[in-house]
Amino acid sequence: MVSPRPIPTRAPVPQRRLGPLRSVVGAVATVAATVPLEVLLRAITLRNRPYIPWIFHRGLSQSLGMVIHTHGGPSPDGPVLYVANHLSWVDIPVLGAHIRASFVAKSEVRGWGPVGWLASFAHTVYVARERRQTAAAQKDELAERLRAGGSIILFPEGTNSDGQSVWPFKSSLFAVVADVPGIRVQPVTLAYTKVNGLPVTRRQLPDLAWVGDTELAPHALAFMKLGKVRADIWFHDPVDPADFPDRKALARHCHTVISQRYRRLMRGEA
Repeated sequence: MVSPRPIPTRAPVPQRRLGPLRSVVGAVATVAATVPLEVLLRAITLRNRPYIPWIFHRGLSQSLGMVIHTHGGPSPDGPVLYVANHLSWVDIPVLGAHIRASFVAKSEVRGWGPVGWLASFAHTVYVARERRQTAAAQKDELAERLRAGGSIILFPEGTNSDGQSVWPFKSSLFAVVADVPGIRVQPVTLAYTKVNGLPVTRRQLPDLAWVGDTELAPHALAFMKLGKVRADIWFHDPVDPADFPDRKALARHCHTVISQRYRRLMRGEA
């Protein structure tokens, strides 16, 4: 008697390959399920109140498996120029999930396909840092956004660091504070301190920090494979720019408090 041939079955799809798709679908589903039409219309028409980007960033952070711990909170008095260190593309949803403000990005980001579309949707202010002739116009745009009541998140390193330290701040990016009466500047330290509950190792830093000529897609896939990543956001005391003799002194103060806290967070200290 011939035994019946077994019915072939499909091999299970590796779970890791579904991670990126699940992240995108989860973020979109979160927005669709939680955003009323009225709020959507308000977010589109009010440039300085990015409600929808804030909700989107929260959904995307959750879908990426981020575990975010905040220390302190955003200044209740506005307008506010938030000054933060910069590590990765992940900084955008992580900070955007806890600060209702627009980002400042280099002009090239506008042309980065879906990333550029999302940046524009979040009312990002684009600057062409290599073009000195447009610096005045760009500063005026930032000042106009702030004077209108909006807040802005600035990465004064000018690029992503390698995660080992906070790079020097460009004081020229602080010039806008002189044109906005009553503005507050709040330094913010961002650190990715743990992966799956364990302290971050030096070998993991390249998968966390997005530096050099690394392409976005491969880095995003490597990041998603890490697992649960803990992000610590430390809100320092806001300062009045008028208390500093010039923008260089203001930039040095922000760099000092941010870099000192970054070193402590990465060492596991409170």
